[in-house]
Amino acid sequence: MAPNLFGTSATLFLEASQQNVHQGKSTAEKESNQTSSVQKSSSSKPKYQWQIVWRNVFAFLYVHTAAVYGFYLLFNGTRFYTFAWSMAIMVISALGITAGAHRLWAHRAYKARWPLRFFLMICQTIAFQNHIYEWVRDHRVHHKFTDTDADPHNAKRGFFFSHMGWLLVRKHPDVMNKGKTVDMSDLENDPIVVWQKRLYLLLMPLCTFIIPMWVPCYFWNEKPLNSWYVTMMRYAISLNFTWLVNSAAHIWGMKPYDKSISPVENKWVAILTAGEGWHNYHHVFPWDYKAGELGFYKMNWTTLFLDTCARFGLAYDMKTVPTDVIKKRSGRTGDGTWDHHNIEEARWGWGDKDMKADEVNEVEIINKIE
Repeated sequence: MAPNLFGTSATLFLEASQQNVHQGKSTAEKESNQTSSVQKSSSSKPKYQWQIVWRNVFAFLYVHTAAVYGFYLLFNGTRFYTFAWSMAIMVISALGITAGAHRLWAHRAYKARWPLRFFLMICQTIAFQNHIYEWVRDHRVHHKFTDTDADPHNAKRGFFFSHMGWLLVRKHPDVMNKGKTVDMSDLENDPIVVWQKRLYLLLMPLCTFIIPMWVPCYFWNEKPLNSWYVTMMRYAISLNFTWLVNSAAHIWGMKPYDKSISPVENKWVAILTAGEGWHNYHHVFPWDYKAGELGFYKMNWTTLFLDTCARFGLAYDMKTVPTDVIKKRSGRTGDGTWDHHNIEEARWGWGDKDMKADEVNEVEIINKIE
């Protein structure tokens, strides 16, 4: 998800379908036309026209232009501490999205004690991708109605639309209508989510821009402009990494678990998003706290963070999927690329006591010396 920079979405323009009714027709002809009109209207929907939100266009244009200038300033007078601080903030904000808004609140893949939930709420606020309630609502609609008009970032409309274009136009009416059918009662009863939503217009500027910019200026005398533009660079990078899950992870990759859906397994997206790129698995098993089958720590350090929290009792009731269930599902609907390593068949080399007789007998030895 990403921020709606200026208010809530308004109703989209719809292209009204018009019918020409000619005078002088017989009653039978009119009745026939009325019948065909009813059938036609029931089988087709009004055409959807994009209505560009120009304020968002100019806002994102500024964010990305400022990010480019911030990158330039990194090599022209910006202190290294400022760069390190911005990268640390980016990592923390990523956890707010991956471990917080996504796996905890959107999918309820695990439960968390209030200190962890509060920490993740602050991290999610730093990310500035709308407050938790709106982020979760859009994401649940995305999963429930993937690749339809009700999907906020429908990948069938192309890479740019699913990446950021969906934030530059008014939402399709189906997004709003279907969004009303998604159960959000759990968030409405979550005091931390409610508190953040109520104070978001105060918390977001402080956490996203003001404090991250102020720290370098106060503690190591960074130039205010340098600090500001590097902050904008960090924010733009964070947004685009998240957007890759909606775009690239629906286009380029394999579909070992379900070949009938657009989400794919994309290693590079997983690396850039702290483990959110195993998207084909995630859409098939959205309740798995790892958001991937194997949960490699190197490519899924959100899972490492959650496993560490679990050791300290901060995260619990962590849901995952048994291997046999995954194997059956991939065999039934996957594209044939699923390959799970069977540790029972592993051997350390020649002479392993677990080697079977036929394995020993079938070995071919080259240049053997008696």
